[in-house]
Amino acid sequence: MKKANKERWKSWWSLSAREFRALLYLIPFLAVVAWLIHELSRTRFEQSFVQYADLKFDSVSTAAPNRPEPEDSLFVFDPNTVSFHELCRLGFSRNQALGIIKYRAHGKVFEIPEDFASCYTVSEEMYHRLLPYLQIGPAYRLRPQSPESRPTQRNPDTPTKDSTAIALVPYSLDTASVAGLTTLGFSPRQAQVVLNYRDMKGGLHSFEEFAACYVVSEEMASRLAPYLVFPEPEQETVEERKPVELNSADSATLRSVYGIGPRTVCTIIAYRERLGGFVRVEQLAEVPGVTEQNFERIVRQITIDSCKIQKIDINFAGAKELGKHPYIPPRTLRKLLKERQLKGGWRTTEDLIRDKIFTPDEAARIAPYLLFREEKQPKPTEIFNNQ
Repeated sequence: MKKANKERWKSWWSLSAREFRALLYLIPFLAVVAWLIHELSRTRFEQSFVQYADLKFDSVSTAAPNRPEPEDSLFVFDPNTVSFHELCRLGFSRNQALGIIKYRAHGKVFEIPEDFASCYTVSEEMYHRLLPYLQIGPAYRLRPQSPESRPTQRNPDTPTKDSTAIALVPYSLDTASVAGLTTLGFSPRQAQVVLNYRDMKGGLHSFEEFAACYVVSEEMASRLAPYLVFPEPEQETVEERKPVELNSADSATLRSVYGIGPRTVCTIIAYRERLGGFVRVEQLAEVPGVTEQNFERIVRQITIDSCKIQKIDINFAGAKELGKHPYIPPRTLRKLLKERQLKGGWRTTEDLIRDKIFTPDEAARIAPYLLFREEKQPKPTEIFNNQ
């Protein structure tokens, strides 16, 4: 019995030559695999150093804004001259201190303590903490009586001179220039806006029109009100003046119409050329730049001769000529050209409506400008002679 068990254990642990060779190959392979896994998972020195540095930097950067400095480290400072390192001593992080320096480098001057609170890097808690130590220097302090004594960076949206120190005289806005308006207290940019507003309105004829300009503040309007000179209303002269014929008038004649400025003249002439002439006075409201208020003024001074319009040959005009007309949009033009190529042409506007080229309203609007010319048919004698 013991001999049988011994033989059984011996057969269990004994290996054949083939199995023994396989084991010899497997053991070194497993050892190499274990070594590779160990080397790849081991943290190297340079990696551990970078991780440690990042962790250290993150802890400092996140803890700095919330970590108040000891009260004995605070000192009296001027936000206009305080240095980067002094801001860090006051409790700001490096990024916050750099933001204040950049904010100041862009021309910001802290004239009152509240200006320092407006800086986006200064929190409300930090501002109240530093307020007892915040002191504006005399060179930067706000002085309402002598604003020229503080060194501020010039802003193009602010007046170039102290408007309260200008000796005002009667002034007409019809002949005003940018240089003239700057002497009244406007900045160059504001002066240009006022001139553009004047040209768009066709002139400023009342104080209410001048005050309606968005760059004119209430203070500026009330200060200039006694000195601005506006043309006297000439209602009788306007009514007795001979009306201007809109289709034949040149730019100088149109400029004489009350309510038409230099820019409006150009847009009226350009639209008149595209349209081929005006048929009704209501078409003047389609011109870009003609406001409702100006339209009411202009229509009383103009007349329209519809015989002077230029018509378009709908059956033979080219695509370029048809496309420039404001009543023929690109989508309608493509449909018109395609249908004309298939059909050959039309005889009346009803044919255009029937073919769904125009709607009834569109056809009624463009009808005065359309010319339906048919192709000339040869006479019988001409056919005989040709034969």
